[in-house]
Amino acid sequence: MRATNYAVVGHVEWCDFVRVDKVPLSGEIVHADAHFAEPAGGGAVAAVELARLAGDVLFFTALGDDELGARARQRLGELGVTVFASEQRLPQRRALVFLEQGGERTITVLGSRLGPAGAEPLPWQRLTGAAVYFTAGDRTALERARQGRLLVATARALDVLRGSGVAVDVLVRSGRDRGERYEPGWLEPPPRVVVTTLGRDGGYAELAGGERLEWRAEAVADDEIADTYGAGDCFAAGLTWALGSGRDLPEALAVAAHCGAACVRRQGPYGSQIAG
Repeated sequence: MRATNYAVVGHVEWCDFVRVDKVPLSGEIVHADAHFAEPAGGGAVAAVELARLAGDVLFFTALGDDELGARARQRLGELGVTVFASEQRLPQRRALVFLEQGGERTITVLGSRLGPAGAEPLPWQRLTGAAVYFTAGDRTALERARQGRLLVATARALDVLRGSGVAVDVLVRSGRDRGERYEPGWLEPPPRVVVTTLGRDGGYAELAGGERLEWRAEAVADDEIADTYGAGDCFAAGLTWALGSGRDLPEALAVAAHCGAACVRRQGPYGSQIAG
């Protein structure tokens, strides 16, 4: 059975991207050879990738009540995302992203994460029957997300997931990021599938019954790598789309790996234009 809609419940960061030879050491000055800015963060990046895959996506979020919040809404619309957002009486959350030669990204975040609140008067009923990816929000927003036929969540949302009692179908985590650590028993009920990504080494999926399924990453040559920002978010979006469209898990993981590889081949998460 296919999902009736695709949706993301999550957050946005207005990101200033700067391309440098290397991240500065303490007290050091480095010069960027290019820069650009986009609304990004895990929720926004996944929403844009899902819009590319599905033709449309519903994005439930919260935005600051300032100019950057308005620019984020406009730009996401230009990228094919249908935005349902409450305006918070806070500045839009921002981030500074260093993109190093070789592809590594280093991020400094400014401000509090603005996730949607489930009590906000947004059209939550449109999540019914959807394939939903959850990156941020309060517990009520998580419960709203569970209206979907499929609920995929990032391990970065464990602070909301733990103790909620909400059943997650698929939990996605990075095996190389301490901020995405997950151990069995942390969620009750446990996820049906826990997917662990390992970058160029592929990754593995662990099913509730004990079965383990490994996959290989799609090969990307060193000279093809633009940067790695957003690759994990695009992976999760591809996985959500593929499972929501009826693919079995092995095929869905292959689709997700392709989406992650495609992301590292483009400048920024969307193939952004750069300014010197």
